[in-house]
Amino acid sequence: MSAFSIFLRRHCLYLAWLVALVATAGSLYLSEVLKYEPCKLCWFQRIFMYPQVFLLGIATYRGDRRVIPYVLPLCAAGGSISLYHYAEQKIPALGSVIPCTVGVPCSKDYLNFFGFITIPLLALTAFTLIFLLLWNGRGSMGEKTEEIGDRTVK
Repeated sequence: MSAFSIFLRRHCLYLAWLVALVATAGSLYLSEVLKYEPCKLCWFQRIFMYPQVFLLGIATYRGDRRVIPYVLPLCAAGGSISLYHYAEQKIPALGSVIPCTVGVPCSKDYLNFFGFITIPLLALTAFTLIFLLLWNGRGSMGEKTEEIGDRTVK
């Protein structure tokens, strides 16, 4: 295993927590500071992201990887919503499948950097990063573990 792989595995909880923290702070900045009103799908994505800040923060503090099976489904569900939301923004016909009937239309692009980077894509990236970090670091699920060199210490 490379040094980078060992680093990612050893610090997966901390790195995943940082991603969740940045994603949550970013969404709050967009809505509370820049006054971008979240659409219905944005709210669902937030529902799956915000708890991860607390779950991963506590798990990181305790060094407890047993939280991973609880966070992975949050990432999968939130990522699926983000993927659909992004597709709806880029393929307007999808708006008729689950129409946003209240508030801001889900197809609205507040951000559109380089013609493809939108808020749902940023959320999808965060969910995917957290999922991959935790999947890589899941190790021995039933107990606290720390990897030292080529061996795992319990």
